[in-house]
Amino acid sequence: MSLLLVGALLAPAGCGGSDDGGDAAAAGEAAVAGEEAVAGGGVSTTVPDCPFTADKVSELIGQQMTDEGSCLFGDGKGVASLTVTVSSALAGEATYDYQRDMAGKSFPKVSDIGKGKKSYLAIKDIQAEAALISDKGAYTLIMSSFSFDEARYDKTMNDLIDTILGS
Repeated sequence: MSLLLVGALLAPAGCGGSDDGGDAAAAGEAAVAGEEAVAGGGVSTTVPDCPFTADKVSELIGQQMTDEGSCLFGDGKGVASLTVTVSSALAGEATYDYQRDMAGKSFPKVSDIGKGKKSYLAIKDIQAEAALISDKGAYTLIMSSFSFDEARYDKTMNDLIDTILGS
């Protein structure tokens, strides 16, 4: 459970109560119940399911991948992997700027890709990272140790993001 969700659940219990009209509490309770919830700013607090199956990842990446659980897909050899971290749009909004700043320090190339509400793509020789915030939730994708050049990482990551947005 994200710290923001915990904070949303605990905020009304603090001294002085809440001045959000109960939106945070209602959003937190709905998220715990697995329902669609929207915080006062209109940002979803619902954490979506993993948007991929091993078959879909294999198709998009162009090589056989296995589902290793928790939205982690591996090549079965312990080398290449795709990790997808899924969170609510609210959590994604709260961490996006920091995450993008850190990518800028770790990757020589970071580009805003203009998909969803916010998104970026960072690529270096053996790794690519993308973050996407959409109406459904927030997603961080990391591809590591594929024998791809930058152009192929770029295309594959964009295909993965387009699949998330289309699902």
